[in-house]
Amino acid sequence: MEGKAVTVGTDEWVGRTGDSWAAEWRRTDRSFSVLTERLLQRSRDYTFRSALDIGCGAGELSVAIGRGRPQCQVVGVDISPQLVAVARERAGHHPNVSFEVADAAAWRGAADFAPELLVSRHGVMFFADPVAAFAHLHETSAPGAALLFSCFRAWADNPAFADVAGLLPTPPPPPSDAPGPFAFSDRARVKDILSRAGWSEIAFEPFDFAMIVGAGEDPVGDAEAYFARIGPAARALHETTEDQRQAFWARLRELAQANLRDGLVSLRAAAWIVSARRT
Repeated sequence: MEGKAVTVGTDEWVGRTGDSWAAEWRRTDRSFSVLTERLLQRSRDYTFRSALDIGCGAGELSVAIGRGRPQCQVVGVDISPQLVAVARERAGHHPNVSFEVADAAAWRGAADFAPELLVSRHGVMFFADPVAAFAHLHETSAPGAALLFSCFRAWADNPAFADVAGLLPTPPPPPSDAPGPFAFSDRARVKDILSRAGWSEIAFEPFDFAMIVGAGEDPVGDAEAYFARIGPAARALHETTEDQRQAFWARLRELAQANLRDGLVSLRAAAWIVSARRT
């Protein structure tokens, strides 16, 4: 099982994509701030002294859990060395929080570390073989361990992606269930994956939140910078002509202006918060 459970896109996260997300981690954390707080609220429903943060990125969730539970050992794993470097710097004053460059689908920690909580903020949708990956996580967790993660719901329910992508000269088709940000949008598919991997007590909470994409002295300009670097249209823009790019930025500015409230540009996003148990 361990040999099959790998995550796709490793080369990208070690290369240019990892560089971009590491440089823009403040914008990323800001965009997910409402979702992060909800995950922290849900984590307080559990009793645990060890936690694994799957696809931890720049470490915001790991550090927040460790700060609130100084007696808990928190380990965050991510395939991007650049993001893990940022996470380690942020966790400098929290000796109970550590980070490793690793693929959670095959990672094994120290012999005495069996997480009682496995948590992830949008970090579980990239497994090439999700059943094998979640079976591995089930096997390496503590008896009775809890699983808690967020993932996007349907593309059409996420204007933060669909509306922006619709501004492109050739809008991309809605994503399939292939590994990627929307791979876990289908509730029935996710339940089947987790059940086959051995997890039980599977539950789904629909959670809508405002994804903040622009702030500061020039929120609209900040939103442009966000989408230029890490937003859903960033890669597609490299394949457009100069005239097409200029038209896109003009339409994006209009969209950002229409969604500017109280100094923030935010677009609606829709997630599942999924919970399960090892029993």
